[in-house]
Amino acid sequence: MDQPDHEEKPAASPPLLLPAPTPRRRWRGAIVAVLALLALGALAWYLTHRPAEAPAGAFAGGAASGASGAVAGGPGGPGGRGGRAPPSTVGVATATHADLPVVLDALGTVQPMVTATVRPQVSGVITQVLFSEGQMVRKGQLLATIDPRSFEIALQQMLGARLRDEAQLENAKVQLQRYQTLLSQDSIARQDVDTQAATVKQLEGTIVIDRSNENTARLNLAYCRIVAPVAGKVGLRPVDPGNYIGAGDATGVAVITQVAPIDIAFSVPQDRVPEILARAADGAKMPVTAFDRTRTKKLDEGTFSTLDNQIDVQTGTVKAKARFGNVGNALFPNQFVNVRLLLRMVEGAVVIPVTALRTGAGGDFVYVLKDDRSVSVRPVQRGVATTDLIQVTTGLEAGERVVTEGGDRLKDGARVQLASERPASGASGAFGGRRGASGASGAFGGRRGASGASDAASGERRRQRPATDGG
Repeated sequence: MDQPDHEEKPAASPPLLLPAPTPRRRWRGAIVAVLALLALGALAWYLTHRPAEAPAGAFAGGAASGASGAVAGGPGGPGGRGGRAPPSTVGVATATHADLPVVLDALGTVQPMVTATVRPQVSGVITQVLFSEGQMVRKGQLLATIDPRSFEIALQQMLGARLRDEAQLENAKVQLQRYQTLLSQDSIARQDVDTQAATVKQLEGTIVIDRSNENTARLNLAYCRIVAPVAGKVGLRPVDPGNYIGAGDATGVAVITQVAPIDIAFSVPQDRVPEILARAADGAKMPVTAFDRTRTKKLDEGTFSTLDNQIDVQTGTVKAKARFGNVGNALFPNQFVNVRLLLRMVEGAVVIPVTALRTGAGGDFVYVLKDDRSVSVRPVQRGVATTDLIQVTTGLEAGERVVTEGGDRLKDGARVQLASERPASGASGAFGGRRGASGASGAFGGRRGASGASDAASGERRRQRPATDGG
């Protein structure tokens, strides 16, 4: 038998081994990364410390030299050794004369002058309700009626009792005259005359009681007509016609609140009480303005009324009250408002913006701008202040210019420049710096690209070398 032919299998080629990266390439990549970080750090330092008057091309050259690791400013630049610090840009304002108001701000609560709960004086069934909810009513206006029939009957009874007793009194008086005539003729005993005189006086007292009862019945009948005790605004209606209501019912028929005029109660610090009392003793009319809770909308204007007679020991304040006309009904009872009390006016005061006044270890001071564009520290004494202006009592004259913005980095004798005087070349320098930074990063990227290409070519040659040996 023929032996089967055995096919020869080709020898397996050895696996390709990729060469491990050499230490030289690793060190070269690390050096490139460090140089890139140094260049970016130098670029950032230059952008934050460059002078405002630097020319447009100055920073571009600095960025190019930074790519080689030697970024530094030219002579006089921020990177130069002996370079002078650039002047700070500041905002200024001029001290002026103005009339400054002395005001007192507080949080107040609107309080009506009168709040009346209209309660019935007699009991009965309500037959009519003659008002609408929220209606403005006059004093004495009819609001509701109670069924008057039972009270009319009671009045007739009291009237009949009085007429009966008056008739008895007339009869007793006639009888007394007869007894007195008989007594003068010595025809009757004196005791009978005295008894009849006492009967006449007793009936006279009964007539007084009857008249009082009659007046009470008339009053109860009048109470069936429930009228408004004060003028004001009626609240929500608590009862409806057909319901029985008792005398002195807690809910009543209506609640009337007087809204014009109206008061605002607020608290005053105890330290300001003497000044307020002095102004009130002089007869001054201190105006008060009411604002909404955001202090943006003026609600009404009024005048200061009075102070309470004692200080609250818990808060150290005194309650005060101001009265407002409330013609436009902008103030509502129990509304929280912001109150501004004008105590007096400081006329011709030297004022500056609040942002110009600074406080240091030696007290309050300002930076005064001189003609040579340098500043000097000037101690001052503050006075009254508003939200945006403050009075300077000593240390400053009207017409002098003070620094309002950018004074945090200043010191006595520092050079400054105004915002309007700042040159426009700083913008072009910034763009030149950005282009330089881009060029530097591009150079480093090119080096990395070249290094990567050479590494790839070397690796390809090594991968091809074992295949050639196997052939």
